[in-house]
Amino acid sequence: MSEVGFVTMGKVDKAHPPGDVKPIGIGMLGYAFMGKAHANAYKTLAYMTWPPPLRPELIAVAGRNEEAVAEAARRYGFAEYKTDWRAVATDARVELFDNAGPNNLHAEPTIVAAQAGKHVICEKPLGRDAAESYDTWQKVQAAGVKHMCAFNYRFVPAVRLAREIIESGDLGDIQHFRGCYLQEWGTTEGDIWRFDKATAGSGSLGDLGAHVIDLARYLVGEISEVAAITQTFVKNRDVDDAVESVVRFENGAVGTIEATRFAQGRKNAFTWEINGSKGSLAFDLERLNELQVHFNDSKPGKQAQGFRTVLVSEADHPFWEHWWPQGHTIGWEHTFVHELHHFLTAIRDGGDVAPHGATLEDGYRAAEVCDAMLRSAEQGARETVTYR
Repeated sequence: MSEVGFVTMGKVDKAHPPGDVKPIGIGMLGYAFMGKAHANAYKTLAYMTWPPPLRPELIAVAGRNEEAVAEAARRYGFAEYKTDWRAVATDARVELFDNAGPNNLHAEPTIVAAQAGKHVICEKPLGRDAAESYDTWQKVQAAGVKHMCAFNYRFVPAVRLAREIIESGDLGDIQHFRGCYLQEWGTTEGDIWRFDKATAGSGSLGDLGAHVIDLARYLVGEISEVAAITQTFVKNRDVDDAVESVVRFENGAVGTIEATRFAQGRKNAFTWEINGSKGSLAFDLERLNELQVHFNDSKPGKQAQGFRTVLVSEADHPFWEHWWPQGHTIGWEHTFVHELHHFLTAIRDGGDVAPHGATLEDGYRAAEVCDAMLRSAEQGARETVTYR
């Protein structure tokens, strides 16, 4: 076996044979929507990306409701559960702390875990505002651990292919970005933490708009200027229900960013389009395996053709070595597999999380853009985005 290496996903991996896969202890805060997605990813990557960069061992999960967190531990396969997140963040067996809790618990647990020597991944938004996000990034950075802000849409194969196309120069100079994230559940009544400013920080902006902002930064570049309006449709609610913004990028491109949880009929509609001097790209999350592509390569006297659909499932497309034959598509949950595989690889190899993974600095920078949009909406004026 040593003479030919180990075959992994159609490739020979001589550097990391399966027998040498080291375990890594995982501790998690939160067990609901995002906790479920992350737990599923750890279990899936352990066998689908064989051999994994590190073998996740689910040590403990924390949550306030003992009955619910105990059930989550049994369901997801964690060895233990705790009602005090500090017990998980400081557990000597935990080497990676995964923070999937509500927004008001993003900062302190992430910092405590990092200062206890744990690598940390924190769900977005990194903090409830830019100041909290900056403080979290600075303290975690000073701890010297690997860190990631969980902007999972960077790990959609079609999005990564778009990045590769842009970097190749085939799109020419980027001129426009249009990003829109629409959901419908904002009409829901009841005690939901995402509708509470003290817990969430902001509404549709931090929840959905942050994803659009991060992908705009990832694909186009830094945002330098914003002009925004926000609206709250539910009486006595103290967070935004919708945000509309015009943005300018440092490279001269312009764009629009929209987010709302009041778009009836829209379940998880995240779309974006990028126009360059030589072509355009367009994407719709609800058609996750497709990328719309147009190149202005028509001959003189002939009209250029419009967009064509590229099914992003070829063996040489991003991330596809982990999955199925061409045309056998994957789903939303696999973005977390790619994200955590990337992070575990950085931990194993001592490599960089950036530029493809979002670091806590990226989480902070997205928060500065969000804050600038809120200031613009409040003051009715264009705002310059500044970074500390």
